[in-house]
Amino acid sequence: MSATETIVLGGGCFWCTEAVFKEVRGVLDVESGYSNGQETVPTYEQVCTGRTGCNEVVKLVYDPAQVSLRQLLEIFFATHDPTQLNRQGNDVGTQYRSGIYFTTPEQQQVAQDLVREINQGDTAGAPVVTEVEPLANYFAAEGYHQDFFERNPHQGYCLAVAAPKVAKFRQTFRALAKG
Repeated sequence: MSATETIVLGGGCFWCTEAVFKEVRGVLDVESGYSNGQETVPTYEQVCTGRTGCNEVVKLVYDPAQVSLRQLLEIFFATHDPTQLNRQGNDVGTQYRSGIYFTTPEQQQVAQDLVREINQGDTAGAPVVTEVEPLANYFAAEGYHQDFFERNPHQGYCLAVAAPKVAKFRQTFRALAKG
């Protein structure tokens, strides 16, 4: 059995980000949560105010023998807009910022190298504003946020925002999709 790794990603609303990464081969667990803020045990209502410093994130536990961190980050950058500061679409506030929260120095290096590569190649159309920081103050989101897209596929936000991101993943990264 191979060792697993954990990385935490903020790509706007965690419902969308979770929906995409639940589809990725080698991702063993996806949990919606909050991180990198000052609040000790944040609630969704507190995070929504934008005053906690917390970011809506997903914690990924993955098997690097099946999917590399670089591949995960390529999916991450392709399924949200890393050039928007403190927003994703209509979701506005620091809680929706683009962020990569690493748990090892190797993850930090891979993330920084990819951000630099994207910026040098100008493939994002504007500078990437994704923060690359050590993981701090992670807390799982409330139960009703977990598996949200899977449990609510016909909810308006899921149809309008999450479903197109999942479709883009399936089309662009077909070789990395489960099943």
